[in-house]
Amino acid sequence: MADKKEIRRAQLTELVSKKARFAVGGALATGIDYLIYFPLFEQGVAPLKAQVIAYSVSVIVNFLFQKYFVFEQQGSTLTTFLWSMLVSLGGLMLSAGIIYVLNWYPFFQEYQLIAKLMTTGLVFFYNFYCKRY
Repeated sequence: MADKKEIRRAQLTELVSKKARFAVGGALATGIDYLIYFPLFEQGVAPLKAQVIAYSVSVIVNFLFQKYFVFEQQGSTLTTFLWSMLVSLGGLMLSAGIIYVLNWYPFFQEYQLIAKLMTTGLVFFYNFYCKRY
């Protein structure tokens, strides 16, 4: 009986550890996204273009972090990368569309942080549900 409890405890520990590493990777990628987006925007780069650049870099960083620190790869790196990028392309299109539409409004043009936070929140749910499957 003690062996089963130890096995369950080890499985739970691994699950919590994996989820924590996944969260750290997501936070790192989001931080990189913001650290690229805002300086580009401040330098006069259009919000849509800044979003495409920042999101694209953060997606690649997130993929690499997950590959090396979160998940055990099942299959080839190329196949895993291509599937991940396919889902991320949808996230890129969604995030770019949201940034584009929000910037039609003077409020969001002035308060880019709010536009970016809203975009991040909405795309989070897209990524969560798409990558889940």
